[in-house]
Amino acid sequence: MRIILDPQIFNDQKFGGISKYYAEIYKNLQGNSEVEMILPLTYTDNFHIKECAATPFMNKYSFFIKNNIFRRKFIRKLKRENRTVVDKVLQKEPYDLFIPTYYDPYFLDKIGDKPYVLTVYDMIHELFPHYFGAEDKNSERKSLLIQRATKIIAVSNNTKKDILKFFPEIDPDKITVIYHGYSHDAKNDVPVAALPEKYILFVGNRENYKNFTFFLESIKDLLLEDPELYLVCAGGNGFRDKEKAHISSLGLTKKVIQQNFSDNELNAYYQNALCFVFPSIYEGFGIPIMEAMINKCPIILTDNSCFPEVGQEAVLYYELDNKADLAAKVRSFVYNPELREKYSRLGFERVQSFTWEKAAKECLEVYKSAVAAVQ
Repeated sequence: MRIILDPQIFNDQKFGGISKYYAEIYKNLQGNSEVEMILPLTYTDNFHIKECAATPFMNKYSFFIKNNIFRRKFIRKLKRENRTVVDKVLQKEPYDLFIPTYYDPYFLDKIGDKPYVLTVYDMIHELFPHYFGAEDKNSERKSLLIQRATKIIAVSNNTKKDILKFFPEIDPDKITVIYHGYSHDAKNDVPVAALPEKYILFVGNRENYKNFTFFLESIKDLLLEDPELYLVCAGGNGFRDKEKAHISSLGLTKKVIQQNFSDNELNAYYQNALCFVFPSIYEGFGIPIMEAMINKCPIILTDNSCFPEVGQEAVLYYELDNKADLAAKVRSFVYNPELREKYSRLGFERVQSFTWEKAAKECLEVYKSAVAAVQ
């Protein structure tokens, strides 16, 4: 079976959960005798596919152009040429299955009656449209691809449920749930010197449904009463003026630290934290949960979305929108080392259930069923 893996996500992301997912599936199926993976990609700055692919791709370090304006124009030109390469491969190469890596439907009029398998990561745009502008085309594009897909992969049962909520006409048997994998990367064990002795950890984007403001207000009193306790926000870029003003209004300017990190420092943030709080209202799966578990960091999640499905009994849950409950759960981890040890162990045991080898094997079965469905 010959499979063409669409490269659009490797154009759009330098890092990220979606490109990591497809890079790992590509890596794990490359050596499988049942399938030949074709990735029509010549240029990418995506970290994950460069790590996983057997052959190197051009990237921004492949050429020496001192003029930054011309350099950016040249990079945009190379990314556009990736699409040209895909078009040529679709026209000339024999293949059995097409795998879109995101929701741009550019390929629909090019593959004819060939099957394609779509992975749906979440239904955030459909559930929370008010967080996205009118110009956002994600839902429209996703809807088109969902309705025409031969088979669909959902990254959690909760995501499958939400797909069927918005598309009740879809046959539930058309959707297969396949969890992401996760693996410890020892290269990311570089220590971070500038971390406080005692801190609560928040990772990533702080916008909208990530619920950061709610989290901050929930733990305000705990931070203020303990002079040695801090909140570390890893990643997500520096605080905007509006965030700084809100942090200041809570009296937390000296208690909340934002630090961006390099890839090889990520594990240290989890390994040294008293606990990791992921207050997001909704996720499709939640890669940071896996990151915390593999690094034996106790986790607090809301009892909503996919979280109970992914975390099971290995994390502490708080009631959605209940600030007092969240504060109590954080306090229990901060001041109870035995509880931290218990949930560190449970989380590490839980994450062993999620492997990229298992995910790739299950994806291959869906791919084969999609090809069989049109024969």
